Amino acid sequence: MTPNDAQLQHQITSQVSQALAEDIGSGDITAQLIPSDESIRANVITREDAILCGKAWVEEVFKQLDKNVEISWFAEEGEQLSANQKIFSLSGNARSILTGERCALNFLQSLSYTATVSREYAQLVANTKLTVLDTRKTIPGWRLAQKYAVTVGGAQNHRVGLYDAFLIKENHIMAAGSIENAIKQAQTIASGKTIEVETESLAEVEQAVIAGADIIMLDNFSLSMMEEAVATYGSKVKFEASGNMTKQDLLDVANTGVDFVSVGALTKHLHAIDLSLRVVKD
Repeated sequence: MTPNDAQLQHQITSQVSQALAEDIGSGDITAQLIPSDESIRANVITREDAILCGKAWVEEVFKQLDKNVEISWFAEEGEQLSANQKIFSLSGNARSILTGERCALNFLQSLSYTATVSREYAQLVANTKLTVLDTRKTIPGWRLAQKYAVTVGGAQNHRVGLYDAFLIKENHIMAAGSIENAIKQAQTIASGKTIEVETESLAEVEQAVIAGADIIMLDNFSLSMMEEAVATYGSKVKFEASGNMTKQDLLDVANTGVDFVSVGALTKHLHAIDLSLRVVKD
């Protein structure tokens, strides 16, 4: 997923438009303290180490506000930033720059955090076969943006939403009557879609394998249970570990032989990278 994807680009445009509207409202009255023809230059720096993510959102802010504002980047998307490093500079109309400052930095600091924590998780298992995945535990309205940031950080996306893959959980199984019934229904509804089944015991793993699941989620399994599932059925199906996974768990999980680990913390524990804009005096 990149900013060139039509769906993501549409969301970038829409998100920025909504963010500017809620911030500016009937007009930026503080910016009106500055002469309308005043020009300035400003630098944006990071106060902490981070992975840069969100350039397209920054550019869209000033595209919508004032196309004459010039942006000069000093780092690339996905690049490791060091504390006090200059990220980009702005030059142009003072009112436009100061009006757009907060909106632009809100996107950049939030997406950079998601990319940063994703990089931390991905690097921990870089020398193993384990792939770190995100989840649907995203900030409402930010699904594609956060999933994009996850990939910038080096982790990968699970399904985007409820439409692109089946994830049959405990409640679905209860409503359908059994794992077998749920999988048969899924194969009828959309035969080309990946079918993943959440299991809570080795007996359920066996049922899911026999019924034809593509991926089996091992929900809150012990390490020994993961190892047994992989040893018994690893040649027939892919396995995903899930359930309050932390960075401390990853190497142990990787050693069990499972293929994926899904981590809600990549997107649901939102933090803002500390960024700062400073006007440059000529």
